[in-house]
Amino acid sequence: MMEMRRITDDYAVSGQIEPADVAEIARAGYRTIVCHRPDGEVPDQPSHAEIEAAARAAGLDFRYIPVVSGQMTADNVADMAAVLDAVEGPVFGYCRSGARSTNIFMAARQGR
Repeated sequence: MMEMRRITDDYAVSGQIEPADVAEIARAGYRTIVCHRPDGEVPDQPSHAEIEAAARAAGLDFRYIPVVSGQMTADNVADMAAVLDAVEGPVFGYCRSGARSTNIFMAARQGR
């Protein structure tokens, strides 16, 4: 079950979402979804392409910035900063637990 955790007024995170969760994310007012979980971390997780298809069908933007657990890079942070500058908010990020999505957001904000 998806648990949205608001980080700021314009950014929230959760653990892994399912395509069916996208409608709830849209109803909550989010305009962009960012996936920070690499495909295939576990065999049964939905691919980012499945979530992207659901997001686009719901009228949301979608971005994919895969971050290997415990190995966030400067390029990951720069990519996230660029996404935050480019997309319509509020933004919803997800990974396995929400930690990577929180950490990359905080790191991208520090670089501004």
